[in-house]
Amino acid sequence: MVKYFWTALVCLIAFGSYAQNGTVSPYSIFGIGDTRNNGTVENRSMGGLQMYADSIHINLRNPAAYSKLRLTAYSGGISHREFRLRDNLETQNVAVTNLEYLAIGFPLAPNAGLGFGIQPFTSVGYDLVGRTPNAAGDTITNVFRGEGGLNRVFLSLGFQPIENLSLGATVNFNFGTMEYERIQSVENVQFGTLDRRSSRINGFDLVYGANYTPKIGEKHTLFLHAGVDTQINLVSENSERIGSFSVQTGQEIEVIDVDLEAQNLKNTELKIPTRTTLGLGFGEDKKWFIGGEYTFQQLSTFENAFLGQDNVSYNDASTMALGGYFVPNYTALSGIFNRITYRAGLRYDQTGLVVNEKEINNFGITFGLGIPITGSGSDRFSNLNIGVELGRRGTRAAGLVEESYLNINVGLSLNDRWFLKRRIN
Repeated sequence: MVKYFWTALVCLIAFGSYAQNGTVSPYSIFGIGDTRNNGTVENRSMGGLQMYADSIHINLRNPAAYSKLRLTAYSGGISHREFRLRDNLETQNVAVTNLEYLAIGFPLAPNAGLGFGIQPFTSVGYDLVGRTPNAAGDTITNVFRGEGGLNRVFLSLGFQPIENLSLGATVNFNFGTMEYERIQSVENVQFGTLDRRSSRINGFDLVYGANYTPKIGEKHTLFLHAGVDTQINLVSENSERIGSFSVQTGQEIEVIDVDLEAQNLKNTELKIPTRTTLGLGFGEDKKWFIGGEYTFQQLSTFENAFLGQDNVSYNDASTMALGGYFVPNYTALSGIFNRITYRAGLRYDQTGLVVNEKEINNFGITFGLGIPITGSGSDRFSNLNIGVELGRRGTRAAGLVEESYLNINVGLSLNDRWFLKRRIN
């Protein structure tokens, strides 16, 4: 199984390598970029729910879930996103494909598990052009470009101290570089101006999770979940270069490094406030499940002083998610459709981002399939997961952009049994 996993990962990486940026959203210009949905395809297909845990799947968002693992699990995923960007003047269609996560989890003991991996955390990727007339009637052209983002490597541990109660913790190390560029030119003026900024960022944070899953009668289970993503403390090492260039040839005329030390902007702190999630669910093991979660975050305290953007502010953020799954017959010996896991969900995000005094919110509906991969032994629990999300973010009011998107997510969840002694007949 291990060799098949590495072969599958090579295929995923090769396919995901077509991506140039993790996003093409104009809203990634703000803060530290677009925060990625840091869950597996299985999570995302159920509206992003993080509470559900089983014995064969990795749950990247809930460390308590590792206590349920009974087999070693390898997980990798890619996404393809189609965007339709609209303002009051025009419509543009763009797309991006990305590798989303690589992770391994395995049981340490009957009631404890460990996992580690890598995934993107935020992404910056935009290319915007704005034109306005000046007092003399000449056109001022501003070009904004940005790329980069933060990745994270993580180590998670989950255990079950008493029956029905699972606890877990994850330590994340976040790191990456973000590049910003603004170029301005004026009609009939020979020279333009440029402003290039760069931030090298790193820092740690901790995630805690707790699941309580008592039985209700003989068949059913109640799911109670609490999760805390602690404040992310990041340190940003910044640089800025400004100067002029020839509009006709593009050649830079005079570019200098800005003395950020004098402005106390050479090294800045970015503090992303704590996120708290509460969840409630109900279901029948290996048959069906439905649950809901509410997440809140005091994002109004966040700022990125280095970027110095006047048209942006932050309110407190929240997310409401509802989702679940259904399996017709998990133990069926024939008929693959009987063993397919059907998933669906919806979510509404008040992102907390306010641009030009307009809140930027997001609504999405999700659905997906978990398709068994034929095998024997522990291999028979492996599956191919496909998820689709349709949604809309932003507004066309106040000169802003409305994003309609289609996300197609594909993931592999493969299983093996480690530490098993060979038997010779």
